[in-house]
Amino acid sequence: MSLRIVFAGTPEFAAVHLSALLDTEHEIVGVYSQPDRPAGRGKKLQPSPVKQVALEHDIPVFQPLNFKEEADVDQLRALNADVMVVVAYGLLLPLNVLEAPKFGCLNVHASLLPRWRGAAPIQRCIEAGDKVTGITIMQMDVGLDTGDMLSKVTTGINLDDTGGTLHDRLAALGPDALIKTLANVEAGTLNPESQNDAAACYAHKLTKQEALIDWDTSADELADRVRAFNPFPMAFTLLGDERIRVHAAQCIEKATQLAPGTIANVSAEGIEVACKEGVLRLTKLQLAGKKPMAVADIINGQPNLFQPFYVLSSEL
Repeated sequence: MSLRIVFAGTPEFAAVHLSALLDTEHEIVGVYSQPDRPAGRGKKLQPSPVKQVALEHDIPVFQPLNFKEEADVDQLRALNADVMVVVAYGLLLPLNVLEAPKFGCLNVHASLLPRWRGAAPIQRCIEAGDKVTGITIMQMDVGLDTGDMLSKVTTGINLDDTGGTLHDRLAALGPDALIKTLANVEAGTLNPESQNDAAACYAHKLTKQEALIDWDTSADELADRVRAFNPFPMAFTLLGDERIRVHAAQCIEKATQLAPGTIANVSAEGIEVACKEGVLRLTKLQLAGKKPMAVADIINGQPNLFQPFYVLSSEL
């Protein structure tokens, strides 16, 4: 037996799940994705990764701005889907959409609910110093990531994990959990578990503004933030007027009396910067117009760029 599935998603994380479903016996009867957006230097309209996969497999693609128009809801109903699979779609779905498929809508969420609800659970769990995360398959309701949990798979968060590496690992874990949950949908053996709202945190959308490093923060918090914001929005600091992206950094156990933001030491190991508590060692940087480089290579080429007692700014 196979299910008639409508798939809704937009970024690469979702495209991985759509590709996995295409290798099963299930029938993908339609794909929903966000409208094409301008991208690249020419700002030409670009289809989302999900739309690209759908077009490669001749699957009908629908891109409503929202579902406020009844015609868009009617179009969804006409697909006569058993279930709608939603992965990082980017829209809150109204009740008439959630109820359109026979078995409702399932969501693949990149955290262990209810810990992180919202737009950026992968980055926020690293930023918060969490030690474990995972994938939750959820039966969607009208709330934001508040529906009953159907299955979970976990993974540890490594000390060298970035937002990028954790994204890729979760993208690899999600499809198998989704396919197993769909088998339970077919068999009628789902075992929904309600969420504890008191244990929920909101994973706010990432902004470029928060990527500016505030040195009046503890070094261990900043080390987590640097990892979380790699590759987007990428933590950065300012040396004079020059914006410097911080690709990698580590908290080191060292006391200093210097004011936050002051360079305490420069060596091939990294640039040590005083923080509110402790010292952050910057080990991989990207200067304006340059490629990311190890600090040792940067100071070999520009030995006077960073010096002890220079102050890195936390204000644009």
